[in-house]
Amino acid sequence: MATTTKIQPRALVRASGGPRYAVALAVDALGTGLLRPFLLLYGVTVLRLSAPATGIAMTVGIVVGLVCMPAVGRWLDRGARSTVVAASMLVRVLGVALLLATPAGHAWLFATAALFLGIGNQAWPAAHAALVATVAHGRERDVALAGGRALRNAGLGAGALLATACLAGGTTALQALAAVTGLAYLTAAALAWSVHLRAHPAASPAKDRDDGPAPRMRALLAANVVYVFCLNIPEIALPLVLVTQLHASPVWSAAIFVANTVLVVTLQVPVTVLMSRFSRRTVLALAGVVLTASYLGFLAATSLGHGWGAPAVAAVSVLCTVGEIIYAGSATALVTDLAPAQVLGRTLARFELSTGFGLAVSPAVITTLAPHGSAALWGSLAAATLLSASAVATEKDQGTRLSGCCRRARAGS
Repeated sequence: MATTTKIQPRALVRASGGPRYAVALAVDALGTGLLRPFLLLYGVTVLRLSAPATGIAMTVGIVVGLVCMPAVGRWLDRGARSTVVAASMLVRVLGVALLLATPAGHAWLFATAALFLGIGNQAWPAAHAALVATVAHGRERDVALAGGRALRNAGLGAGALLATACLAGGTTALQALAAVTGLAYLTAAALAWSVHLRAHPAASPAKDRDDGPAPRMRALLAANVVYVFCLNIPEIALPLVLVTQLHASPVWSAAIFVANTVLVVTLQVPVTVLMSRFSRRTVLALAGVVLTASYLGFLAATSLGHGWGAPAVAAVSVLCTVGEIIYAGSATALVTDLAPAQVLGRTLARFELSTGFGLAVSPAVITTLAPHGSAALWGSLAAATLLSASAVATEKDQGTRLSGCCRRARAGS
C-alpha cells in the first residue's frame, strides 16, 4: 500500500488546487467565521426575533438546503469543479445580502437568508472534495483534503476571534460583520472561479480504480450520521454539560473550543500522514473507537462532580478532538477512493447529505438526552458510535468487488 511519509508545503498547495484556490479557501473561511457563529445573535439582536423563532429559521434553512445536494452531485458529474465551488460561495453572497435587507421582525425573510447560506454551506464540501480529487490522487489527495480542513479551521477561528472583538459595537457591529462576510464570499468566489478547473470523467478513466456504478455505502452513510455528532460535541454537548450539570464557569467551554480549533489546525495534516500507512476503512473504524473511548471518558469525568469534573472534561476533550481529526482525515478520503470517476459528484453528494443530516439532528438529540443524565447522553453516544465503527469495519467495498470481477472477466476472455 502506498503511503505518504513527508509533508512538502508547495506540493500540498498544488495538490489542494493551487495558490489562488488556497487563498480563496482562506478568505471564504475567514468570512464564514465572522458571521456563522453569531447568526443566531444577529436574528435576536438586530432583527428582534425571538430565540426560538431564530433557531427554527436557521434549522429550516440548513435542512432545506440539503435538498440541493442531488443537483450539485449531477453538476459535478458533468465535469464542473471550480465553477461549483464558486457557485457555493456566490449563493451565500445572496444570503448575506438578503440578511442585510431584512427588516426587523420579518422571520420568513431571515429564514430565506438562512436557506441561501445553508445551500452554500451544504454544497461547498462536496464541490471542494471533487476539485481536490481531480487535482490529486492516492494518498496525496488524502493529505490535500486534510490540509484544506486545517486551513478552513484556521480561517474560521481567526474570523470568530475578530468578530468577538467587534461585538462591543452592538447591532451596528453585527451588520458590519455581515457586510464584510458578503464581500469575503464574493472575493473567494472570484478567486475560486479563476482557477478554471474542469474534469472530463467520461473521457478520462479513473486513476485509482475502474469505472463502475455508484457504490451503495449504506453502512458507511448510516455510520457517518453518528460519527458527525463529534463535530458538535465542543460547541453544544460540552458547554451544556459544563454549565448545567457541573455548574462550571463558561470559561471552560471557551477554552475547550479554542483548544479544539488549535489541535485541528496543527494536527490534521500530520495525523492524516501518520494514518496513511493503514487502509482508509481501518482508520475510519479506528476513529469510531477513539470517539467511543472519549464519550466513556466524558461519562467518567462528569461523575467527579463540581471541582474536578470540569478539568477532567477538558482533558478528555483532547481525546475527542483526536478522534474527530482521524474521522475527518479518513471519511471523505474513503468516499472519493470508493467512487468511480463518472459518479464522483453524486457519491460525494450522498455522503454530504448524511453529514448534513447528522449535523442537523445532533443538537436536538444531544439536548434531549442531556437532561436525563450523563449515562443517557454519553452512554448512548458511545454505544451508537461503537456500533457504527463496527459497521464501517465489516462493510465490503462494492466498487472493489466489481472492479475485481471486471478484471477477472477480461483476463478470462
